[in-house]
Amino acid sequence: MDNVTSIDAAKPKVLEFFAGIGLARIGLEAAGFKVTWSNDYEADKRSMYQTHFRDPQGSHEFRLGDIGTVSVDELPQDAALAWASSPCTDLSLAGGRAGLAGSESGTFWEYIRLLGELKDRGVLPPVAVLENVVGLATSHGGDDLVAAITAFNDLGYSVDVLAIDARRFVAQSRPRLFLIAVVDPRDDPEGISELRPDWLQWVFDDTKLRTHRTSLPSAPAVKLSGFGDLTERMAHDDERWWDTDRTARFVNSLSPMQLARVTEMQLAEGIRFRTAYRRTRNGIAVWEVRPDDVSGCLRTARGGSSKQAVVCLGDGQLKVRWMTPREYARLMGADEYVLDGARTNQALFGFGDAVAVPAVSWLARNYLIRAVRGEFANVAVGTEIAHG
Repeated sequence: MDNVTSIDAAKPKVLEFFAGIGLARIGLEAAGFKVTWSNDYEADKRSMYQTHFRDPQGSHEFRLGDIGTVSVDELPQDAALAWASSPCTDLSLAGGRAGLAGSESGTFWEYIRLLGELKDRGVLPPVAVLENVVGLATSHGGDDLVAAITAFNDLGYSVDVLAIDARRFVAQSRPRLFLIAVVDPRDDPEGISELRPDWLQWVFDDTKLRTHRTSLPSAPAVKLSGFGDLTERMAHDDERWWDTDRTARFVNSLSPMQLARVTEMQLAEGIRFRTAYRRTRNGIAVWEVRPDDVSGCLRTARGGSSKQAVVCLGDGQLKVRWMTPREYARLMGADEYVLDGARTNQALFGFGDAVAVPAVSWLARNYLIRAVRGEFANVAVGTEIAHG
C-alpha cells in the first residue's frame, strides 16, 4: 500500500476519464462517491455535462482535450477511485476490431500511463475501473483483455471481471464489461455470480494473470418488459410522427416475417410500443422491429442509420417516429437529466455513447465503495504473479 493514496471515508474522491455527458458520475455519486475531476475530448459532451452538473462553488474540474495531452500534474492527488469508460470503437463487434491497438480504443494506454505516474508519486488510487463493450473479451482472440489485465497487474492491482447488462435495471439490452482493479482485494474462488458467466471463466483460470473474484449479492433479473412505460406520449397529429409516405416505406422494407409480426400487433386490441433499427441486408436498407417490450442497445447517432425508432401499434394503428432524447435518457436510467440547450443529435450521441446509470450505481454500492473503504482488504488473492 506504500504507493496508494489515503482515503476520505466520508466521500471518496473519483477521477473520471472519458467522462462523456457524466452518466458514470451520476451513478457513482448516488453511491456516496464525489467526482472531483473529469476529462473528455468532445466539446458537445462537455457542454451537456456542465449544463447538468451546475457547479457554482467550483469544486469540480472538467478538462477538455485528448487524454494523451493530460499531465499527471493536473490530476487531484487524493483520489480513491479512477473510472474510465474508454472508447469502444475498435472493440465493438460492429467496428473494425483493431482492438487496443486502434486509434480510439487504444487511448486506454493513456489511462494506464496516468495511473502509473500517480503510482510513482505514491498516490495510486486503490481501486480503478475500466468499462467497455463485451467485445473486449474476444478482441484478438482474448489477447486484448489479457493485455488490459496485465497492464493493471503491472501497476500492482489484482483484477475482477464482470459482465453486466443494463437490462437488469432498465428496459434496454446493453451488455458491458467491467474490469475492477483493486490493490487489496478479497478473493473468494468459490463465490459464484451470474455476472461472471461461463464465457469469462478462462480469465480466472489463466495463472499468468493476477485476478480475484469478490463475492457479490445477486443482481436483479433481466427485464422482460418496460419500454412502453418509458415512451413519451404524443398527440396523433404531433409532427414527430412520420407522414404516410415515410411510414409506407418503413412497412415495405420489412421482411415477410417482420411484416406478419407487426401486422398482428397492429390489429390486436390495445396500444403497445416497440423499437426498430434500420439495418443493411444484402446491400439493402431494411427495418427490423423488436418483438419484445425492451429497447435494443442505444448507439451513437452519427450518420443517422444507428438511431432507434419507436413504433406504436394496436387498435388498427401503426405509427412510427424517431426516439426522443428524453426517451434515450430514461433508457439510460437518467430520467432527470437536464437537456436544456442540447441539440437532438447531440443528446442522442451523448447518451448512446455512455454507460447506464443504474449499472454503475449498483456496482458502486455493492463493490467499489466497499473496496475503497478497505472492507475487502487483507485477504489473500487466489492467483498471484510478480511483474516488472
